[in-house]
Amino acid sequence: MQPTSIAVVGGGLAGCECALRLARAGLDVTLFEQKPAWRSPAHVSDDLAELVCSNSLRSDESTSGVGLLKAEMRALGSAFMAAADSCRVPAGKALAVDREAFARSMTARVAAEPHIRRVEQRVEALDAPALAGFGTLVIAAGPLASEGLSASLAAALGTKHCYFYDAIAPIVWTHTLDRSVVFRGSRYGQENGEPAGEGDYLNCPMSREEYEVFYQALLAAQKTDARDFERQKHFEGCMPVEALAERGPRTLTFGPLKPVGFVDPRTGRRPWAVLQLRAEKINSETCNLVGCQTKLKQAEQARVFRLVPGLARVEFARYGSMHRNTYVNAPDVLNADLSLKALPHVFLAGQITGVEGYVESAACGLWLGMLLAARARGVALPPPPPESALGALLQHLQTPARHFQPSNAHFGLMPELGEKARKKERKALYAARAQAAFAAWLAEVGSRGAL
Repeated sequence: MQPTSIAVVGGGLAGCECALRLARAGLDVTLFEQKPAWRSPAHVSDDLAELVCSNSLRSDESTSGVGLLKAEMRALGSAFMAAADSCRVPAGKALAVDREAFARSMTARVAAEPHIRRVEQRVEALDAPALAGFGTLVIAAGPLASEGLSASLAAALGTKHCYFYDAIAPIVWTHTLDRSVVFRGSRYGQENGEPAGEGDYLNCPMSREEYEVFYQALLAAQKTDARDFERQKHFEGCMPVEALAERGPRTLTFGPLKPVGFVDPRTGRRPWAVLQLRAEKINSETCNLVGCQTKLKQAEQARVFRLVPGLARVEFARYGSMHRNTYVNAPDVLNADLSLKALPHVFLAGQITGVEGYVESAACGLWLGMLLAARARGVALPPPPPESALGALLQHLQTPARHFQPSNAHFGLMPELGEKARKKERKALYAARAQAAFAAWLAEVGSRGAL
């Protein structure tokens, strides 16, 4: 192998985005992916870039951190965003995709790229024979990296790697919903002039009594157990619905089941709680139970969720589940270019670095691909400004913390505004500053030929 030869381990979002950006720059990449011979417990498809937990890429509005990040990725020519935009399904102000169509699109993009050689092989260690001779090694094995590779990475870092658990929401068949109860509508839809019966979400309204029955059943339901040597530690943004319920009876009604902005067409009044369902596919034949990621046993999921009005006879296309997510203590073990301090020729990309979320994972892979491509041309590529969504996310990986935790893209990662502003104006101010800073950076690096 030549010193500039590149191996990418993992055909998920970060791995595919990184490989495609490198190939676009004319660099030859070997992409190692363990499927179809091996699958993690959470994967069901043989395609690359499989979306495991949900089909939602969250808000597409510029007044949200992840919305800004998506806009920046589009400006950088992200393959991930191009595929997502082409496979979107109705989801109000969010960007959601037909996950099967999306994975097929990303798989086809990789297959069509002559500079990418796909090797269907499981890599169990950083010093695996298959990786011998590569000048640059990118580990984008994702949060479900095999135990062998995770152990090898931990040994190389000289410290215990961190982990947390992620939970997946159930998916149900739309035709099995009770449409005499379930109604279509968006939050604040009718207040904003939306005709009754329209909107991107299906909604299951609950009275106070109905919610109480569901809530008590949720608390009492049997949950799957972690292995004895693993301590459960959930990322706050992916808390199982039953874990949220344990915080108190109103936690869900102020969280994923909040009824604000809805009117039950049967009563003309606001429900006590609302469980929303979002289309999984373009044809809407299946729906995702929004905010109901869970670690309940499958039989318990069927019993408990069928207590929700409108779901009494619902059939499950896929039950929710729980899986291990692996990530490193990035501020301690990663250089600013995402290389390991202990092994500078090894780079990490995606959720294993400590970014959290589909979009953030792909953004990390995109950035690393850009950085390595520029380096191969002998050009320095400065990081995006911390006022931008991508720059703030990358800076999070370099910010020391007593207990480093994964993070989504959000305004709290950015520098303070430095001016007083009313709460409702702050997001717009953060967004405007981020857009200006990113545009200036993009123009500068573009003029220097760094992209």
